[in-house]
This record gives sequence, C-alpha cells and structure tokens, in this order.
Amino acid sequence: MNEILSGDLIYVVLFALGGLAFAAGPFVIVYFLAPRATTRQTANKTGQFIECGVEPIGDAWIRYSAVYYLYALVFVAFAVDVLYLIPVALVYNRVFAWRDLVEVAMFVGTLSLVIIYAWKKGVFEWTRRNPTPRKS
Repeated sequence: MNEILSGDLIYVVLFALGGLAFAAGPFVIVYFLAPRATTRQTANKTGQFIECGVEPIGDAWIRYSAVYYLYALVFVAFAVDVLYLIPVALVYNRVFAWRDLVEVAMFVGTLSLVIIYAWKKGVFEWTRRNPTPRKS
C-alpha cells in the first residue's frame, strides 16, 4: 500500500472509532453514574411498580381515544406541508413560474384532503367525553 492511501486509511479508522465512541459512550457513562440499588428493586418486593422514581397515582390501564391518532395525522400533514413548501418557496419564480404554481397548488390540495378527512371525522370538535370507570 502506498503512503497516501495508508494516510487516508488512518483517517477512516479514526472516524469509525470516533463514531463507536459516540455510540457506546452514553452506555458507559450511565453504567458508572447509575445508582446500584434502585427503588424499583425495593418496590418489586411489595408488588408496587415505580416508574421514574415516583409512586404512581391511580390505575395505569386507561383507554386512549382513536382521536389521538387523528391529531397525529393532522400534525404530520402540516409538518410535511411546511417541510416541502419552504424549499419550493426559496426557488420559486426562477424559470417556470406557472408550472411551479400548479405543482404547489396540487401538493397543497392533496395535503388538504387530510384536513378535510379529519374535519369529517370530528377531530376539531373539542368536546370532552367522560370515560367509563374500569371494572376490577
């Protein structure tokens, strides 16, 4: 191997070792900084689960509404809209202004179907429903 390639190979190996250090470093740091006797171990003896060091209040088995899925769907629609419209706005009106306008209108029209779907499903109706208590 000639001298130039071996010099480049050293940089590649150092870069790979740096990547491994960034990947394994948090695990090593947590191993040394974490307490050895946790409250979870002592709580499991009594049958009480503890999460994040705080004793829970109430029952953990609650039902989430499917409306949360629709909230996420609307959020993704707006996020994708912004994600793709900002670069288009930066290069807009360079060469084909009318073609760009039609493409942006088609894109926004397609994403607006998500909002129409959510509107028809009643996502934007902010009525609070009282959950039924779970029978034990």
